[in-house]
This record gives sequence, C-alpha cells and structure tokens, in this order.
Amino acid sequence: MSKHPGAEELTLEEEGLPKVCGSLPSPLVPLGRKVGAEFVGTLILMFAGISAAIVNQRTPGSETLVGCAACTGLAAMVVVLATGHISGAHLNPAVTISFAALKHFPWKHVPVYIGTQVIASICAAFALKGMFHPFMSGGVTVPSGGYAQAFALEFIISFILMFVVTAVATDTRAVGELAAIAVGATVMLNILIAGPATGGSMNPVRTLGPAIATGNYKDIWVYLIAPILGALSGAGIYTAVKLPEADGETQGKASTPRSFRK
Repeated sequence: MSKHPGAEELTLEEEGLPKVCGSLPSPLVPLGRKVGAEFVGTLILMFAGISAAIVNQRTPGSETLVGCAACTGLAAMVVVLATGHISGAHLNPAVTISFAALKHFPWKHVPVYIGTQVIASICAAFALKGMFHPFMSGGVTVPSGGYAQAFALEFIISFILMFVVTAVATDTRAVGELAAIAVGATVMLNILIAGPATGGSMNPVRTLGPAIATGNYKDIWVYLIAPILGALSGAGIYTAVKLPEADGETQGKASTPRSFRK
C-alpha cells in the first residue's frame, strides 16, 4: 500500500517530538507560537484563579475555599490539555526554571517564557481590576500568619506541585494520559492546604500580577522565592527517587517525552 506523498518525511520530522496527555505528536513548533500559547494559557489560569478570589470577597464567602481551589485546579487542567502540546504549558516561572535546571528545557528560552508569564499575569490582573473595582484586593495573596509559616507552606505546596509535574512530564512510566488531571488535582489540593494561610499561590506570577495592579507588595518576597525553591526541590527529589529505565525501555520511549518541557 502506497503512502501519501510526504508521509515519510512527516514521520521523520515528528519522531522524537513531545506528546501531551496521550495526544498525537505535535509538529515542530516555532518559538513565537510557543510563547503565544504560553501567554494565552497563563492568562486563562491567572484570570480564573484571581477572579475566583475576587468574587469570593465581593459576595462574602459564596465561592468558598473549595470553590476557589476547584476553579484554579480546573483552569490548570484545561490549559494543560489545550496548550501543553504547543508550549509545554509551564504557566509558572518556578516550573520553567526547574525544567531548565533538570536540562529538560533550554536556558536560553527561560527569560522569554518568564517574561511572557509575567505579562500575562499583569494583563489578567488589570483586566479584573477594571471589571471588579474596588474589590481587587480579593485577588492579592498575602500571608495571614507569620513569615516563617507562609514561607514553609509555599515551599511545601510548590514542592508537591513540581514533584507531580516532574513525574507526569518526564517519567515514561507515569500515566501520561492523566497528566492534566493530575496537575489540576494537585493545584486544587495545594490551595485547600494553604489557601487560608497564604492564598495558595505556588506561582510567583500569581502573586506578582495582582500586587502590581493594586500596589500591594506586602511580603511579596515570600511568593517570589519560596515557590522557586520548593519547585526546584520537588523536581530534584523526584529525579532522585525515579526508577532507572531499562535499556530497551529507554530506547523505545526516549523519543516520546511528555509535555511541559518544550
């Protein structure tokens, strides 16, 4: 049976490209498209997470902690499904830096990705400020307790998030088809754990955008440093405990790495 013209070349071109949640391999994606997808994905995630907190404040407690956590977790899940095959769906400077540290992502693209994530967060924050003013303060993450407690919680939940992300994105034996669900569920879990104490940020740009929009930089250093350190630790620990791959398994699967690390 003859092949469609160009099919062989397409097969060769696609070999070794990332898969996302069991989808077909993506074509070679130019950096511009990756950045565009990363911008839209981060914008959606920030808009969902910040708006849920604002609505919860504006209509006293109507969203509840569970609602806010579910909103952000669902947003993370659908964004990973929608953009993971294009940009890797980092959505978080801590994730980008961690993948670069593990050599799953080129360092030369780190500033571009982080800059895109920051701009997307600022755009979402100012859009929500215009729509919900004067209730924007509901979207700002600030500690309700001491520095040590806030730092520890943000470190731990970022550790958990990156531990899971590293598993589903870099380990060929993890259930790749459930990657988006695993990430979304982890985000929801972390917000349920730390939401009342820190807002459950686990993402520097989740805090930075609303802080710039409102001019409220209270304890912002906690949210800029703890998530990055926690994510680096989570990625490193999973890499350390991951089972070694057999030679045949490595040869058979090395050409199909997962999402999040384009």
